[in-house]
Amino acid sequence: MLHEIAHLAHIEIRTPVLDESVAFFTNYLGLTPNGEAGDSVFLRAWDDYENITIKLTAHATSGVGRTYLRAAGPEALDRRVREIKATGRGIGWQDGDPGYGPTYVFTDPDGHELGLYYESTWYQPPPELKPALKNQAQAYPARGVSVRRLDHINYLGVDVEANRDYLRDTLGARVTEQIVLDDGSIAGSWTTFTNKGYDAVYTRDRTGTNGRLHHIAFATDTREDILKAADIALEQGVFIETGPHKHAIQQTFFLYVYEPGGNRIELCNAGARLVIAPDWQPVNWTETERRKGQAWGLKTIDSFHTHGTPPVEGAHL
Repeated sequence: MLHEIAHLAHIEIRTPVLDESVAFFTNYLGLTPNGEAGDSVFLRAWDDYENITIKLTAHATSGVGRTYLRAAGPEALDRRVREIKATGRGIGWQDGDPGYGPTYVFTDPDGHELGLYYESTWYQPPPELKPALKNQAQAYPARGVSVRRLDHINYLGVDVEANRDYLRDTLGARVTEQIVLDDGSIAGSWTTFTNKGYDAVYTRDRTGTNGRLHHIAFATDTREDILKAADIALEQGVFIETGPHKHAIQQTFFLYVYEPGGNRIELCNAGARLVIAPDWQPVNWTETERRKGQAWGLKTIDSFHTHGTPPVEGAHL
């Protein structure tokens, strides 16, 4: 069942300040608005072949709504849906977002909602956004960071192992790297549906609260783009949490910022490192190794372990 999920597709992000969040995703990240429906605004990254990269939805608080995955084909969709139903976590078929076909909705063990589909209408740019290169989805926006694509999502989870096993055993994800604590439990798990190092991550939620988000990440072309993203953040008044720097796990060069709704956003350059070995074994990181901090010795900032969305009132961390 490996590769029956083609890729991480688009993500619904909830925000209590919709207009401000739309401005951030448009002016800072460089996404392009591509329609509205109800309380949601759709945006897309310039090299996304599909219509939607981010669905911003007005909500009482911040956090993640539904995460969408595209199946590798109709038969793969049917097989994965049967497996999901067998776990008892299926919610059922629903109409897809604009440009998408029927979507099977379900939850992971932590309660995060996901949607699996196959039918998708490829994005057709209007004349003013038609690219000069025919193998590119849209003209380069030259606005803000101008991120190329959605890269990954990092969930917070109460039981990392249960969520890891669900993605692996039900959806066919491959586990690439993990944090293994001294007591043998798993505090973080990086999984992939593709040949990237990771598409979906679970890290332990210290509040013991289900269904929360740590961050979503967008890919840039180069490390220099991330350095420039830090300068643009200064110019636009965007809060920088940590970075630019380099992770030890997965070796990702990163910058973390907060969007106005409170959700953490990562800018990353991770595409050069691929997992192509058919017999890849998970790389395990120990507590001692993690105490060394990031790759070049920078200690991980405290908020990286305490901030998640939606916020948990009165949590003692």
